[in-house]
Amino acid sequence: MRFGWRAISGPVLTAAIALLAILLDRHAPALSLAPLFVCIVALAGSLSGFASALGSAAIALIGAALLSLGHRTGFAPADLVQFGLLALTTVATAAITGLMRERLIGAFAAERHNHATAARLSAALDQVNIGIVLLDADTRAEFINRAFRDYFALPDEKADDKPPFIALMYHGRDTGAFELPEDELGVFIAQRMEMVRIGDATPINIGLRNGEVLRFVCTALPDGGRMLSYTPVTDLVRHTDAPARADYYRSLRDPTGRKLIRYLRVAE
Repeated sequence: MRFGWRAISGPVLTAAIALLAILLDRHAPALSLAPLFVCIVALAGSLSGFASALGSAAIALIGAALLSLGHRTGFAPADLVQFGLLALTTVATAAITGLMRERLIGAFAAERHNHATAARLSAALDQVNIGIVLLDADTRAEFINRAFRDYFALPDEKADDKPPFIALMYHGRDTGAFELPEDELGVFIAQRMEMVRIGDATPINIGLRNGEVLRFVCTALPDGGRMLSYTPVTDLVRHTDAPARADYYRSLRDPTGRKLIRYLRVAE
């Protein structure tokens, strides 16, 4: 137990009340101090823990014994019963409040540690060039790192407002971020929404209007959320593009996408 005002406040207050009661006992009818002693022990335990509360309980028992001896030469059976009840109550109060205080301090320390760890992780993810988005089970963004905000020109106020994933896709569409014809954007957004909905981890390359290419991967999390990563692969993809196969790749696109459009409407 560290000695400070918190540690000594309970024992000092208990001793002061006991001495005051002894001094006034001859001039005024004595009142039962047991409830007051129990409250002081609880206060001492909440302020400084079990040791301070136990010290207050010991002083309370000594004060109660002195008050009883002031009225008679020995202890009557009724006095012994009251003294035993006071001892049991004060010691139990000291143990309970001390234990509760230790648990609360431990919980607060763990919370501070978790908060500091989350802050360091958030700062670290803001330093990488991979766009990271963490979605909850309702596909609402809980975290959006700096790289994603830069890739899609997402304002901080909108990112910090925890938007749903579909709102992020519509933001990219409205700002012209995607390297796709306007008539294909609806199918593209529906495909991304479907991948996120089922947790499909198939990597997909997303071309941006500024010439960059991002590899999109959706990872399902144990709590039902999703982690979306956007890895820049511009050099890798652009250097291996085969211009002669462009028509073939375009033919693989779903020109209608009716099933996916239906999922998109549900998401909206």
